[in-house]
Amino acid sequence: MTSPSFDLVELDVPEIQRLLQESGYDAFHARQLYRWIHRHGVTDFNLMTNLSKELRAELRERFSVRHPKVVSDQLSTDGTRKFVLELGGDGRRIESVFIPDTPAMTFCISTQVGCAMSCGFCLTGKMGLVRHLTAGEIVGQVITLASATGLLEQPFNIVLMGMGEPLHNYDNTMKALRMLHAEEGLSISPRRVTLSTVGIVPGIERLAREPLMPNLAISLHATTDEQRTALVPPNTKYPLAAILDACRRFPLKKRSRITFEYVLLNGVNDTPEDARRLATLLLGVKAKVNLIPLNAAPGIPSVRKSRGRDIRAACGQLIVEGGSKKSAAQQMALLLR
Repeated sequence: MTSPSFDLVELDVPEIQRLLQESGYDAFHARQLYRWIHRHGVTDFNLMTNLSKELRAELRERFSVRHPKVVSDQLSTDGTRKFVLELGGDGRRIESVFIPDTPAMTFCISTQVGCAMSCGFCLTGKMGLVRHLTAGEIVGQVITLASATGLLEQPFNIVLMGMGEPLHNYDNTMKALRMLHAEEGLSISPRRVTLSTVGIVPGIERLAREPLMPNLAISLHATTDEQRTALVPPNTKYPLAAILDACRRFPLKKRSRITFEYVLLNGVNDTPEDARRLATLLLGVKAKVNLIPLNAAPGIPSVRKSRGRDIRAACGQLIVEGGSKKSAAQQMALLLR
């Protein structure tokens, strides 16, 4: 087998099968081991009682199971819970959020420590990118949150809208989704997963070819390239026309739509003209628009009303509340019906 420090959470079922067979154990034990780690959230090999004592002893000697550790668990007045999690490999910390009754139970999961996208309205982006999360760390967040909220045996949704850009960490993100989908584990349907991206076009095109495809959400936020580049710097490389062309070609199942997230910035992108341009831009796309007045913070004006803002659990980890321009939002919603 491999080194004593190797974390088994990083392996899918076929990888564990190969590992066990190399050491002379039957492949079926892989499904048992995966079920303990992923479905039951067990990290102690001693508790995996349907494995032989010999196998458990070898696993203890050679491997570890490290789910992210809960450092803090804050409860919002609206029931949202923000978790600060410490990663087992290097002690880095990330944030994940549990949002109840939306209408389903939802976990907002991170894919990176920090983010390289530098969006002008997001404090996470101002951190810069520290590192990618591994597939096991992404999966581990889900297991940790499901254990902490008593939902390991219950259905829930996942949104990849926490820290980081999922398509910037494509391979680890997609491996994590396959691992979460495995029937030996949490068996999460891709219909219950939404991946949000600022519009990394090669990543969208790769995603369109995946056999296991989550729901797609595009962080749009503007209706002209000049406007969007100021808010979302990757737009210089992947402008609106390229993003929307990739969306028009994106394969959607019946009744499915691409969600376009549009953060409203008072006096910046919330005019009736913006609303009309947005409606025109989305012609030919099976789309729904999520209008979001922004969360404010020092250096980031305007407002967003969203879940968990009193504990900094809202999108972009923004906390300060101010006034909003409701009339523009209402006009935009009307135009986009």
